[in-house]
Amino acid sequence: MLNTIKKLFGFGPKINFAEVMNSGAVIIDVRTKKEFQEGHIIKSTNIPLDTLSNHLSRLKDKNQPIITCCASGMRSASAKRILKAGGYKVVYNGGAWNSLQSKI
Repeated sequence: MLNTIKKLFGFGPKINFAEVMNSGAVIIDVRTKKEFQEGHIIKSTNIPLDTLSNHLSRLKDKNQPIITCCASGMRSASAKRILKAGGYKVVYNGGAWNSLQSKI
């Protein structure tokens, strides 16, 4: 049960996000437009969680690594599930954007 919860929220083995970025990953920030404007990772793309399902076509390559982020990690976990269900193969929950920023 604990492993299921960890998997659901993207916790598990440590991920080297700098290495993932070097392999060509994109960062999708799923916070609201207002939150994104108040601060974000340079070169990240803002697609708010409530519109993500309708904007999957913006992410053309389903094999390109994707890192999701938000304010705390909850919305990015949901975004990861949406992307995986949409056929995207390599998706990571980066958690809070400001924490992720220090890892890349």
